[in-house]
Amino acid sequence: MSLVAVALAGCLGGGAKNDTFDLSAVSKVDVARTARNRQLLIADPAALKALDSENVLVRVSSSEIRYLSNSQWSDKLPRMVQAKLAEAFEDTGRLGGVGRPGQGLAIDYQLVTEIRSFEIDTSGADRANVEISVKLLNDRNGSVKAQDTFIATVNARGTQNSAYIQALDQAFGAVTADIVRWTLTKI
Repeated sequence: MSLVAVALAGCLGGGAKNDTFDLSAVSKVDVARTARNRQLLIADPAALKALDSENVLVRVSSSEIRYLSNSQWSDKLPRMVQAKLAEAFEDTGRLGGVGRPGQGLAIDYQLVTEIRSFEIDTSGADRANVEISVKLLNDRNGSVKAQDTFIATVNARGTQNSAYIQALDQAFGAVTADIVRWTLTKI
């Protein structure tokens, strides 16, 4: 068998595959406030290049990062965060509409987010850190109505990739619930 045929065979199915992970949908967030006459756009999240990918980030020191071996997200992380935030807001049933850019909503507010941290920190006890900065933008006049930063840390229950992903998922769930509650009190 020629070298080209061997290389091609490896590309077609003989190579190693990464485990692919998704973020869970946040279960119903309890909120008392209703804004059924308001529509919210979940803008595309900003993120540094290290986070704007399918790779799962691992911080090994304050200045060094790596990616979790044999693992990947099911899509680019910012798109996953955006989709899960939209889903969490929709599931509250407290807004007149929730959407993403291009869906044709006549929006009242935009939720502008920046993913600052979405990582497993292994410099000490293995833990997941999620930090998302949020601005609530009044789309009618372009002013920032409110802004805040939401942070959650969850210890990993083991050193397997699945334990790291579960910790990230739990931290993201906590941040998402806080963002939904906060936003609905500001609208």
